[in-house]
Amino acid sequence: MPTKASAKHHPHNDAPDTAPAFRELAGLPPGHRRDTLRAEIVEAWLPMADRLAGRFRNRGESYDDLRQVAALGLVKAVDRYDPERGNAFESYAVPTISGEIKRHFRDHMWTLHVPRRVQELRNRVRFATQDLSQTISGRRPTVAEIAEQANMSEEDVRVGLQALESFTALSLDAELPGSEDGYSLSDALGSPDPALDTVVDRESVRYRLAALPERERAILYMRFFGDMTQSRIAEQLGISQMHVSRLINRCCCRLREQVMRDAAA
Repeated sequence: MPTKASAKHHPHNDAPDTAPAFRELAGLPPGHRRDTLRAEIVEAWLPMADRLAGRFRNRGESYDDLRQVAALGLVKAVDRYDPERGNAFESYAVPTISGEIKRHFRDHMWTLHVPRRVQELRNRVRFATQDLSQTISGRRPTVAEIAEQANMSEEDVRVGLQALESFTALSLDAELPGSEDGYSLSDALGSPDPALDTVVDRESVRYRLAALPERERAILYMRFFGDMTQSRIAEQLGISQMHVSRLINRCCCRLREQVMRDAAA
């Protein structure tokens, strides 16, 4: 039966001494004795799982739900732990349980929809990283090491790593990395170009303009494309400014009616 250990062996008072129990568990075949010992180990470490769940309070999930998720992570840690690798169980269980809680948040509280394939790649990368943490100390596993451990391509590993860091959306008001003048993401975004409306309008009347008499087409071109005043147009054509105004109004009304009929059709 697992027992409590002194503080010098474990960093927390809720860490029991289960090393002998894990060694016995590793040598037991499937059966009642193994199931009983496994359950005793899980029960002994539940206070630690509850403590880890408490770190994620006030994030939109109830504490009872977080405790259940943490308990599930604890069971996974017990089943995957290999005492022959020499690491203390707590050093393996803490990231496993914390990862399970974070996975719960990611699966149920994504800010944006994430494709199922990306979520699966993320989980495989996370599990491989946890397993490698038992043999690699002092640094994070490389992409190549994770790919070999999880039997994945390095490209898929990179996708999974990106998904691990993409639980929440970045605020548009967040300062960009490396910016020292308060430059935010919103400052880098474009805005609607009002000229686009002009493009739509021009395309709508282009064919109808081509069908106008040459003089009327020239007047409209000088007024709206050449930005000439009615007085200058009248002077260039040798007619009155009032005549130019009437021609422009008449042409615009005709084009508007024709374009509206085209749109209705």
